[in-house]
Amino acid sequence: MAKQWLAALVVVFVCLGGLSAQAADIELAQKSTLERILKSGELRVGFDPGYMPFEMTDTKGRYVGFDIALAKEMAKSMGVKFVPVNTDFDGIIPALLTKKFDIIISGITVTQERNLQINFSDPYIVVGQTILLRKGLEEEVESYRDLNDGQYTVASRLGTTGEMAAKRYMPKADYKSYEKEADGALEVLNGQVDAFVYDLPFNAIFNAQQGKGKVAFLDEPFTYEPLAFGIRKGDPDFLNWLNNFLRQIKNDGRYDRIYDKWFNSDDWLDTVQ
Repeated sequence: MAKQWLAALVVVFVCLGGLSAQAADIELAQKSTLERILKSGELRVGFDPGYMPFEMTDTKGRYVGFDIALAKEMAKSMGVKFVPVNTDFDGIIPALLTKKFDIIISGITVTQERNLQINFSDPYIVVGQTILLRKGLEEEVESYRDLNDGQYTVASRLGTTGEMAAKRYMPKADYKSYEKEADGALEVLNGQVDAFVYDLPFNAIFNAQQGKGKVAFLDEPFTYEPLAFGIRKGDPDFLNWLNNFLRQIKNDGRYDRIYDKWFNSDDWLDTVQ
């Protein structure tokens, strides 16, 4: 009889434990950012315009670019309104954590340091660091290794993986940081710094805009950098939705159409500031 009583008690505890776990799962789902987005009817996206061709401002003051197009497609898939939230990149993670917006879609590279603070979706594109070189240095500088010398001044944008790469791979060079990508690249063009370290897409477009021979472009990436959507921790439902969204658009043609517009064409160049 005692054994039967004990077995019955175990069954009760197991059932209660299952109900408790189920209740916890329901509570977690209700707290998901995904639920807030659906209830509010808005997807608030944090980004920093000025990173070609990912996020920019056009001549009419509208936000455009590869990331913006992906964000709009995301909002459309959710059946909600896309709400852009312009945020300085060096403060974009704190802004996400304080719920200024729902998600970072701003050419942000997945790093282990950032991943300690926020969660990332699967990568939606992979880029790497390249180098814009001051005219006249083509013969003496063939790779990032040659810039690891105190005679050179190397620049990148503050708080980016370009800055991390410059400090890691060229520690002997003098380093300067800039608030915007364009500022650092223009300093190379004007001969004020020797090299600008930044992501391949931006440097390639800047080099093409300037015309042949204005700067030298070391276009082979020397780092591996996956870009992904950034969200707050503790939100498996939102993360699941984002990864399935990526799989869907990469296999139904939507991703390719967006990619071709911003990377395989320069028709948009005349429309941005």
